[in-house]
Amino acid sequence: MADAFIPLHALKGRGAATRLPHRFERDARNAFDDGWGTLEEGAADAEDLPPLATEVRFEDVKSVLTHNDSPDVPFDSSLNPYRGCEHGCIYCFARPTHSYLNLSPGLDFETKLIAKRNIVEVLRAELGRKSYVPSPIVIGTATDCYQPIERELRLTRSVIELLKETRHPFGLVTKSSAVEHDLDLIAPMAAERLAAVYVTITTLDGELARKLEPRAAAPYRRLRTVRTLAEAGVPVGVSVGPQIPFVNEDMEQVLEAAWEAGARSAFYTVIRLPWEVAPLFKQWLELHYPQRAARIMARIREMRGGKDYDADFATRMKGSGLWSDLIRQRFEKATNRIGFNRERTVQDLSAFRPPGAAGQGSLF
Repeated sequence: MADAFIPLHALKGRGAATRLPHRFERDARNAFDDGWGTLEEGAADAEDLPPLATEVRFEDVKSVLTHNDSPDVPFDSSLNPYRGCEHGCIYCFARPTHSYLNLSPGLDFETKLIAKRNIVEVLRAELGRKSYVPSPIVIGTATDCYQPIERELRLTRSVIELLKETRHPFGLVTKSSAVEHDLDLIAPMAAERLAAVYVTITTLDGELARKLEPRAAAPYRRLRTVRTLAEAGVPVGVSVGPQIPFVNEDMEQVLEAAWEAGARSAFYTVIRLPWEVAPLFKQWLELHYPQRAARIMARIREMRGGKDYDADFATRMKGSGLWSDLIRQRFEKATNRIGFNRERTVQDLSAFRPPGAAGQGSLF
């Protein structure tokens, strides 16, 4: 398979460089040098193309809540208002899910977004079932629930409004400062032990963040969000994942800054490269860090038993081997020294009140 010529300007504002064919496609096409200068001509023509636009498609879903019994996942229930994510994080483990939609895990994942427009109606029905047993719901576990299209569609806000109505506990994970817009809902729920927020801060290096997470909030802005949430009384945690050897090496500095801003819990993962994420990440390395690309992949494989990725429950989140152990030791020493994870807020499940039918009021 010939290597495609990918001009760096094609990456501006996007994480992936190409519409990588998904694993279910029969045919894959790559540009190659035929000796007539066609690659260079194509690159020159691309200079005049407008930036890739974001396209939003709507979906009517039959179910909303996802339940898991994975031993390495610390929650039972989750939901995601959107498929695909405009933040464009190159390392996103959710990219391969676009393959099931016959879309590319590359550029399509961050430009062709799916909005679950009936999410509140379906969630209301699921919470109202007689068999439903409440457990904390985590919002945004696969794709960011506060990516840019949320400003207009407000699907995440509508979900939180329903959870507030039913007094159902939840947590959410985001890289966006837009979570502040819903503090009027989140803060009162947090006061009743019904809400928590986790902000992902991969690095404090703004230049690196623009490459890794091109459309997510800047690191300093995420820290300001942590501070805003904490000052409003919301329990705030910080995720310093994924840890990528020889790429984001400032874990301790991120933890210190997050603590200063008000975060009191922390966790991490190491980079995961399932399915199409592996070739996309390698392509990203060759474009941005060609001199150390081989070294980075060697360390990643060292944490995965010699493979790009190993889905084993025991190791997929933290890896295994010497390099994984070094990352674990760094995290544990830093969090112990700073003071993270010493207090645990238990959410109140007893407050849950099943919802009535849509539009139906309550006497209580």
